[in-house]
Amino acid sequence: MLKQFLNLKLSQKLSPQQIQLMKLIQLPTQAFEQRLKEEMNENPALEAGKEEEELYEKDEFDNNEDFDDYEDNESIGAEEINIDEYLSNDETPDYKTQTNNYSDDDEERESPLTAPVSFHQDLINQLNTFILNDEEREIAEFLVGSIDDMGYIRRSIADIVDDMAFTQGIYTDEKTVEKMLHVIHELEPSGVGARDLQECLLLQLKHKTPTEYIALATDIIENQFDAFTKKHYDKLLQKYNVSNEQLKKAIHEIEKLNPKPGGSFTGNNKITENVVPDFAIRIVDGDLELTLNGRNAPSLHVSKDYQEMMQTYKVSRDKSNAQKDAVQFIKQKLDSAKWFIDAIRQRQETLFVTMNAIMHFQQEFFLEGDETKMKPMILKDIADMVGLDISTVSRVANSKYVETPYGTKLIKEFFSEAMKNDQGEDVSTLEIKKILKNTIEEEDKHKPLPDDQLAEILKEKGYPIARRTIAKYREQLDIPVARMRKKCSCFIFSL
Repeated sequence: MLKQFLNLKLSQKLSPQQIQLMKLIQLPTQAFEQRLKEEMNENPALEAGKEEEELYEKDEFDNNEDFDDYEDNESIGAEEINIDEYLSNDETPDYKTQTNNYSDDDEERESPLTAPVSFHQDLINQLNTFILNDEEREIAEFLVGSIDDMGYIRRSIADIVDDMAFTQGIYTDEKTVEKMLHVIHELEPSGVGARDLQECLLLQLKHKTPTEYIALATDIIENQFDAFTKKHYDKLLQKYNVSNEQLKKAIHEIEKLNPKPGGSFTGNNKITENVVPDFAIRIVDGDLELTLNGRNAPSLHVSKDYQEMMQTYKVSRDKSNAQKDAVQFIKQKLDSAKWFIDAIRQRQETLFVTMNAIMHFQQEFFLEGDETKMKPMILKDIADMVGLDISTVSRVANSKYVETPYGTKLIKEFFSEAMKNDQGEDVSTLEIKKILKNTIEEEDKHKPLPDDQLAEILKEKGYPIARRTIAKYREQLDIPVARMRKKCSCFIFSL
C-alpha cells in the first residue's frame, strides 16, 4: 500500500557571494591582504590604486542605451546585457567617499609583537601536505576551525555536518566527515582533534614506537580506562597479570602524554608570528577613539582597459561570434570585480560597526584597563546592538586583534558569560577567573587547594560558584588539579 506524507522542512541556502563575504569578514588583516592579492591575480579587471581624475567624468558614450537597441540585435547568450552598466566611469567604491578614520597621509604605526595565533594556522599548513580534493579540503579546514584551544573537537559529527551546510554551503554526510577526521588525527601535535580524553591519549600512544609498555598502556586506555582514571591499580595488576614494576612503567608512559595537545601553543613553547592589529583604540581627551587598520580599506577600481574593450564592442557594427564570446568573458570579470569591491566595503563597515559596539559595551575597561571592570558580554548582545547575525559577530571577533592603551588584545577575549555574586549583581566570568587565578597563585604549594576548597574561598569573597564550575574555569586557565600543583616527588606505587 502506498502512503503519502507531507513533510515540511525549513532550510536556508546561502548564495556563493554570501559565503564568500562571510569568509572575507572572518579574515584578519594579514590573511585579508593575501586574499586580496589572490583575487587581483585571478581577475585582471580588478586593479589597485586610484584612477586618474578624468576617468570619473562622464563621456560622450555614456548614453544609457542597452546593448539590444542596436540594429544588429542578436543574442550573445545572456539576453539582456546593459553595456553602459559596465562603462560607468564612476567606479569609486562608496566606502572611499565615507569616513573610515584613515587617509594616505596618516602614519601607519604597528607595534612589533608576537602572539600565539598560529595553532589553527599551523594545522591548516599541515593539511597542505595531504593530497585532498576541493571538497575534502573544505571539510578538513572546517574541522580544524572546530578544534578548541585545548586541541579537542567538542561537537558531534552530526552537528558539524549541519553547521557546514548552513554556514558554509558545504553539503556532505557523516561518513565523509569521519573520513576527514582521521586525516586531522594525523596532524601534529599528536592527539589533536580528539573528541574526548580517552581518544586523545589513544591517538598519542598509537603514534609512539611500539614497546612492551606502550602496548600495555594502550590496552589500559582502550579497555580499562575507567579503572585507570579511578586509580584502581590493584584491579589492573590482576587483570593483566603483570608485576608492579611493569604496570608502573606503563602508567609512566601514559603520564608522559599531553591531555591538552592544543595547550602547548599557549605556553612558552608556542609557535608565534607577527600580529597586525585589525583595530586601534585610543583615549583622546577622555573619550575613546576607534580606527580600523587602513590596510583593510584598499583603493580598488575596475580596469580602464576592460571598460574600453566593452566600449569597443558597443560601437562595433559587425559583431562576430568570437567578439560575443569575448564580451561574455569581459562581463564575467567585470561582475566579479564590482562584487569584490562591494564586498570589501561591506566587510569594512561590518568590522567597524561591530568593534565600535564592543568598544562602547566595554567602555569602562578601555578607559581604565582594569580587567575586573569588564562586563559580561555574549555574541547576542553585540548582534542585537548592530543588527547583525550572531554568526557574523563571531566571525568578526575570531582571530582578530585590537591595539589598546593596555596592550594588543584578542577580541574574543572580551566576551564572557554572566554570573551573579552574593548581592545578585551580574559579574563577568572573566572577573571570577582572575580572582580564582590569584587565589591559586597565593596558595601553599605544599598543600594546594582542591576544587571544593577553592569554591568555598570564592564563596566567602562573594562569588557562590559550584565546585564543577571551579574545575571548568581552572581547566580553561590551564591550571592543573591540586595534586599536580603539589611541590613534591611521589611514586604512584609503594614498592
